[in-house]
Amino acid sequence: MEGEYIPTIGLEIHAELKTQTKMFCDSKNDPDEARPNVNVCPVCLAHPGSLPVINREAVRHVLKVGIALKSKLADYTEFDRKNYFYPDLPKGYQLSQYEYPLVSGGELAGVEITRVHLEEDTASSIHDESTGETMVDYNRGGVPLMELVTEPVIHSAEDAGNFARELQLLLRTLGVSNANMEKGEMRVEANVSIAKKGELGTKVEIKNLNSFNAMERAVRYEVERQKKLLDRGEKVVQQTLGWDDAKQATFPQRVKEGSADYRYFPDPDLPSLKLSELADFASDILEKEMPELPWERRARYEALGVKADDAGSFVREPYLGELFESSVQAFGAGDKGVLLAANYIANDLVSIMTALTKQSRDIDVRDTEIKSEIPISAENFNKIIQLVRDGKISSRTAKDLLSVYAKGEQSDPEQYVAANNLLQADMSDKLVDVVSAVLTKNPTVVADYKSGKAAALEFLFGQCMRELRGAANPASLREALQQELANL
Repeated sequence: MEGEYIPTIGLEIHAELKTQTKMFCDSKNDPDEARPNVNVCPVCLAHPGSLPVINREAVRHVLKVGIALKSKLADYTEFDRKNYFYPDLPKGYQLSQYEYPLVSGGELAGVEITRVHLEEDTASSIHDESTGETMVDYNRGGVPLMELVTEPVIHSAEDAGNFARELQLLLRTLGVSNANMEKGEMRVEANVSIAKKGELGTKVEIKNLNSFNAMERAVRYEVERQKKLLDRGEKVVQQTLGWDDAKQATFPQRVKEGSADYRYFPDPDLPSLKLSELADFASDILEKEMPELPWERRARYEALGVKADDAGSFVREPYLGELFESSVQAFGAGDKGVLLAANYIANDLVSIMTALTKQSRDIDVRDTEIKSEIPISAENFNKIIQLVRDGKISSRTAKDLLSVYAKGEQSDPEQYVAANNLLQADMSDKLVDVVSAVLTKNPTVVADYKSGKAAALEFLFGQCMRELRGAANPASLREALQQELANL
């Protein structure tokens, strides 16, 4: 509507890279190390005379991200000193990239990318509220850090959240980062401004966003806060804000710096890189190492007939994806067993996993310990699906079998259903006997059916199925029921 404010959002996302060692030294890169100041050396502690060396693996990781984003990969690149003073930065500057990033341009989830570059992470500041002291753990200091900056082309908190989630999935698919936000391995900062059409707003930067949901809430809050300021005739101050999740509000941290404040200049201790001169950095070599990307995999699943939401779930949650892939291999594209498998995974198995692990369906079921709690093997799962596909067991029996096998049953499903009399009954004497018995017990319902009440047939069908413990072939049972009713 004319005169309404338009939100404009740009994201800056940092991700710690999965490498054996840190960005500029041979100290171990171990995000799970609990002991403070163990993985340190003279380089990452900025001892005088120590010299940095570029981590080749980290450079390759960022170039792979660039290939996935269809970005322009740099031929020439260099590292710069970003100067500022803080206890978690022992050198008094951070080694980063300014004028010559490794990756420029590209697109993800409909959002244009400005740049992707490499830098080193800072140390961790640990605040002791009981004593008021702040301690510094340098284990994280110097860890390879990828920074991705988007163009300011996002216009809603939901779109910002979708982009960040898609980036996390991409980083995990490429194997370049675990990107766990709760561990600080992926950190999102949002630049937010609002303005009327044709005008420019004043942006603020929001930090302390430790989850996608927190980021979305913070962006929504900030949009509303700025609207109220402008409606009162006040100005938005360009500054860095924190997010207080307990209060569900942003709060000022400091005046927002510009690039000039950091006094960037090329680091004299690190050589510039001419990537075309490094054989193992050639884009055609890196492309051969690329896995199937998330959007490519979703498209492949949808082409098989899988619903879009289910395809997204299989890509997002590795255990479910691996199980579905096994079904695709077992049955082949075009076989109805593939779609049966997709349906049972997305609905029944997810519900079983949710109940057993006491997790919300929204939680990313990707941890290996969850996989061990759901010990149904791909082989047994596909045998259950084949039994349904071939009409040997009912849908109800298949659901029950999944629950049994998810709790630890290891026997062959065909032997299990035979031993427990779960094979579907067909047009046999047993089926006819059960139908006759149910009709005899329910003369009033039979009369209702004869008088034209369609619901009566469904009631009788349900009673027969209960007597047969769900093991009847529904089509055969309905045929037998209608035949017996016609004979009365």
